[in-house]
Amino acid sequence: MSLKHRLKRSLGKRMRDLLGQEVHNEVAAQKSLMQQYRALTTEPGKSLPSLLDVGFRKYSQFEEDGILLYLFSLIRPINRICVELCAGNGRECNTANLIINHGWWGHLFDGDVDNVRRGIEFYTENRDTLLYPPHFTHAWLTAENVNELLLKSGASGPIDLLSLDIDGMDYWVWKAIEAIEPQVVVCEIHNLIPPELALTVPYAADFVCESEFYRGASLAAMVKLGRDKGYRLVGMHRFGFNAFFVRDGLAELLLPTVVPASCLNDPYTRQIRERHWPAASKLDWQAV
Repeated sequence: MSLKHRLKRSLGKRMRDLLGQEVHNEVAAQKSLMQQYRALTTEPGKSLPSLLDVGFRKYSQFEEDGILLYLFSLIRPINRICVELCAGNGRECNTANLIINHGWWGHLFDGDVDNVRRGIEFYTENRDTLLYPPHFTHAWLTAENVNELLLKSGASGPIDLLSLDIDGMDYWVWKAIEAIEPQVVVCEIHNLIPPELALTVPYAADFVCESEFYRGASLAAMVKLGRDKGYRLVGMHRFGFNAFFVRDGLAELLLPTVVPASCLNDPYTRQIRERHWPAASKLDWQAV
């Protein structure tokens, strides 16, 4: 073996060792952070951070990974089962960090067959999930089929997390869900809509999002639906379009209810509302 080849192999091994060490240290840091959050709940005089202070991104699109880690530091997981409706390829989604770094069991769904194929490959090749990868289902989600699909995947009854982001029928699909009872729900809302208006796009099983300005539902609409289903709004991420709900009766003193108006004041949300709501308000929204 040539010296050049030996050096190349040695460098490759060193890089793999360093990357493995980095991943290990990162997971340890996340778990240590969870313990610090939990410790704050028992120390007199200590105050908990707000959701705006705990966000970070590992696999999520924005800062949902950090917020979910915080929530499940204060709310003890019951079975570490998570469901993600429209998970993309699974590499960038809200459940990936919990599945890969914290040993959660996932049920992921997406309507794009290539996304599902890539997601299956990703998790079956990942050292932390190859023995039992999340169950990835290719399906077009509707209010009529969501419960059947969940049960067929193996998700039923009490679970820890539901992540919902289907760019259209989010309100109607969450309203229809009965097969699972999540402790926490994170869902995308349309922050274009003013906080006092409870609006959604009308239901259509074959709805396809063709405009950034006409899809989904407002925060007020999801708050009303959440209240009917036994959930309270506890906060948003800093860009104002991912909302976090917790089942009533869980950690209510640690995670109090917040109102929509207090969650939609960030500069990004104000900007898009000022620029685009006057025109979008004339579209075919349904009050709920």
